Amino acid sequence: MSRTLVAGIDSSTQSTKVLLVDAETGDVVDEGRAPHPDGTEVDPRAWITALDRAGEGLLERASAVAVGGQQHGMVALDENDDVVRDALLWNDTCSAQAAEDLIAELGGPRAAAEATGSVLVPSITSTKLRWVRDHEPEHAARIKRVLLPHDYLTWHLNADKTRFTTDRGDASGTGYFSTVENAWLPELAEQALGHAIELPEVAAPDAVVGETAWGARIGPGTGDNAAAALGLDLKRGDVSLSIGTSGVAAMVSPVPTTDASGLVSGFADATGQFLPLACTLNAARILDFGARILGVDHARLAELALESVPGANGTTLLPYLDGERTPNRPDATGTLAGLTTATTQADIARACVEGLLCSLADAVEHLEATTGTSAERIFLIGGGAKSRAVRELAPAILGRDVVVPAEREYVALGAARQAAWALTGERPAWEVQGAEVYTAEPTPQVMEQYRTLRANTADW
Repeated sequence: MSRTLVAGIDSSTQSTKVLLVDAETGDVVDEGRAPHPDGTEVDPRAWITALDRAGEGLLERASAVAVGGQQHGMVALDENDDVVRDALLWNDTCSAQAAEDLIAELGGPRAAAEATGSVLVPSITSTKLRWVRDHEPEHAARIKRVLLPHDYLTWHLNADKTRFTTDRGDASGTGYFSTVENAWLPELAEQALGHAIELPEVAAPDAVVGETAWGARIGPGTGDNAAAALGLDLKRGDVSLSIGTSGVAAMVSPVPTTDASGLVSGFADATGQFLPLACTLNAARILDFGARILGVDHARLAELALESVPGANGTTLLPYLDGERTPNRPDATGTLAGLTTATTQADIARACVEGLLCSLADAVEHLEATTGTSAERIFLIGGGAKSRAVRELAPAILGRDVVVPAEREYVALGAARQAAWALTGERPAWEVQGAEVYTAEPTPQVMEQYRTLRANTADW
């Protein structure tokens, strides 16, 4: 009996991943990948090349396809739909001053959050438009249309080259979309760039936005965080904690959020709900730091951490190694406190793991305070979740059970779920396979020790 297959694409900063998935069960049948160029400015046509390589022999077998992509990146097209300049990616910080200028023009942080759901930061698309206006006026004048990375790849796949689409999840990270009104704010895009531009159609979560050259339906796609939430099948009150280079805490919420502090970005999700998100600049790199200074590998770091006790015998790491975003301390550095002649390698290893988890607990608390909702379930994903110590200590510090799903490409899987949704008209009820639940006695004293150090270093 033949199976109906769908394709989910993850076009991340580093690479393109393609999953070919059984539309009924969610089982991965085949997959491919191809790397992207390094840098914070990339020719978006390189993503097309990577997609064609990663999807070779896979995409044409799919009856539907959708793209999950890195958020915020500015893809600028001219009147002929040709690329004006390399895309400025989310991690390009050249627009830091532009973000401050736009916040002031909008009337301050609260006004910015109320208008767009978020206080603007350099990752947001509108700040990149302003930077181009101020520094590359010849390029700014040529820009007719602005897309996000996933929009550009959706357009590439679409046989109808006159149709440009996005979704509300990715649109909510541009700085010119209202999550409350569920609509573009074209006047803010014009304010940023200096002239009006054409914006893509915002498609519904279950929409079919076109067909490929081989006749497959195309789902609207979404940003990577919303795609991961869809891949994990998060429900209201669920929180995903992703431990990558940065830490990302995202909660599914039924209502939009506005946080004037800027600690929580009020994004939308890919299902019609909302996905407020708090980000830490330091996450897995904290484990890298601990392993490096102790001269051990990651497995041994975890073993050492578990040999110590809660609170690491008074040793505490405030892990703001390269500044921090949650809380907003861009010029901070890391602080290792409580050292004595009795401090051991195990204590330092434990302090690194506890510092990481306390920082993530901060992010979860900000989400809970902003949404007024307690986290129902916490899903731990990302490279840092491979650490045995992180898995075993997380429920103790977070004060609740933690679900660790099997290691999978959840952005691509979420895009595949969306493709199946577009194909059948119903959101697939795929099970999240291989999940383990970790439980532990809460250790609130660890968080109190961490908070004391954080408060004492507020002005450092």
